[in-house]
Amino acid sequence: MENTEYKIAKGLLEIEAVRLSPEKPFLWASGLHSPIYCDNRKALSYPAFRRTICEAMIDVINATFKDVDVIAGVATGAIAYGAIVAEMMGKPFVYIRSKAKDHGMGNQVEGVLRGGERVVVIEDLISTGQSSLAAVDALLKCGVHIAGMVAIFSYNFDRSRRAFENADVELHTLSNYDTLVDVALDTGYIREGDVKMLKEWRYDPDKWSKDHE
Repeated sequence: MENTEYKIAKGLLEIEAVRLSPEKPFLWASGLHSPIYCDNRKALSYPAFRRTICEAMIDVINATFKDVDVIAGVATGAIAYGAIVAEMMGKPFVYIRSKAKDHGMGNQVEGVLRGGERVVVIEDLISTGQSSLAAVDALLKCGVHIAGMVAIFSYNFDRSRRAFENADVELHTLSNYDTLVDVALDTGYIREGDVKMLKEWRYDPDKWSKDHE
């Protein structure tokens, strides 16, 4: 029987929300070359899989975080997922912009927070963790308590793991890069000879990028 990590990774590959191309790397906006491209927003267009993701998030929240008051989504990719999870759980919802607005009230957090609430943050993708933890900082400035974060997928970089540990933020992901590589091999998406190269990227993405420019 497939576990949640395997099922989510398999679904992301099937709908091409995640694509692997070890021989022809993708160019990220950051300038890095990568064998993987991830756009989890695509899952929103597949109702059954979208529900699977949100139900899995709720299972994590109910099993891990107690007395949750508010669900927060990180803009832009996790806003819809966070709103759906909040609706299914009957919880208030807020979302966090990447930066404060330069007009109106200048809000970075949109929605109602009075201070003191226990908040679970929903994220779609964890790469270095910096933007996700910046969203946490914005919430903390509102006087809330962060119960933790639940994300759909993580690249499993060591730097992101350390960043969350240093920030004392508990992170749970539904699936991850290592599981994705296993699924891709099992389903014939990649060949056995691709695995070593794909794992080298995860261990040192900067060096891998330079070697594959």
